[in-house]
Amino acid sequence: MSRIGKAVITIPSGVTVTVNANTVSVKGPKGELTQDIIDPAVSVNVNDNEVNVIRSSEDKEVRAKHGLYRSLINNMVIGVSEGYKKDMELVGVGYRATATGQNLELALGFSHAIVMQLPAEIKVSAVSERGKNPIVTLESHDKQLIGMVAAKIRSLRKPEPYKGKGIRFVGEQIRRKAGKSAAKK
Repeated sequence: MSRIGKAVITIPSGVTVTVNANTVSVKGPKGELTQDIIDPAVSVNVNDNEVNVIRSSEDKEVRAKHGLYRSLINNMVIGVSEGYKKDMELVGVGYRATATGQNLELALGFSHAIVMQLPAEIKVSAVSERGKNPIVTLESHDKQLIGMVAAKIRSLRKPEPYKGKGIRFVGEQIRRKAGKSAAKK
């Protein structure tokens, strides 16, 4: 049995969940999200302030999708009520970040600055303090979108294992390697 799929999602105040045919819509103070439920073996019921995800068979694939859809709906409910936030740190000499509107400009040691146009659903801010690494903060109600954008930003300059330079998430531990040792006589 899927323990995740069986868990009931409680709907916080100010959030409405509606199910039309095979589309789940979640609306809250931070925004609105929709999710299509492609598998007909999985159904969604909304009672009072609870959401139940129900499966019709014990097939392995259906059991997997049972937990998947429950997690997706739970992420939508949390996103429209509380929102999601990702902090990224730029580690390296001369690495800078500036945010103007939906544009994020990054100086990452290349010959040119990288300008990224971010989706309208994401709020971006960049903080640079003297003596500290610049921090880029992403905020959104869509967990999938914010994760995808954060991964794209990180892929521009992944942390390298010798000096630890690159873009990393705040709190992320980078596995470090020892460099070359001097030749001994």
